Amino acid sequence: MEEIFKNLPKQAKDKHNENKKFFAKLKKKPPKHLDLLMQELHDEEFERTDCLDCANCCKTTGPLFTNRDIERIAKFLKLKPQQFIDQYLRVDEENDYVLQQVPCTFLGYDNKCMIYEVRPKACAEFPHTDRRKFQQISNLTLKNVAICPAAFNIVEEMKKRIK
Repeated sequence: MEEIFKNLPKQAKDKHNENKKFFAKLKKKPPKHLDLLMQELHDEEFERTDCLDCANCCKTTGPLFTNRDIERIAKFLKLKPQQFIDQYLRVDEENDYVLQQVPCTFLGYDNKCMIYEVRPKACAEFPHTDRRKFQQISNLTLKNVAICPAAFNIVEEMKKRIK
């Protein structure tokens, strides 16, 4: 798995222009069956991939925290929302709440999330490869293929199936 992480940023960079062109074409004329295909590719990949073997998303990036996320997680940690914000979050340049630091504070040594039951929506949906109207999040997907081996594999398979 370590070898995969070492090579993933370079592989993603090598495929970036190809992926960018592919997604531009996809945005202009998405196939009718795109959502169905993405769900299928997502499900197939996550039958083979165990996020606990990786957790690269938690080690290298942090999610955006919605107000709902903050309230839910604060309650779980028995904190007031403002205490949770002060202790764990900061406001980024786009005025969103994000973690003060990465790797994620809630990532355990075993790659398990200590707040998994109440994790942020962005974490629960990552890598967003099963989202409806997938073509609308191509910029996010281009970033995610450099972080998530599963997202990389899904996009590579998608390019084979959509000509």
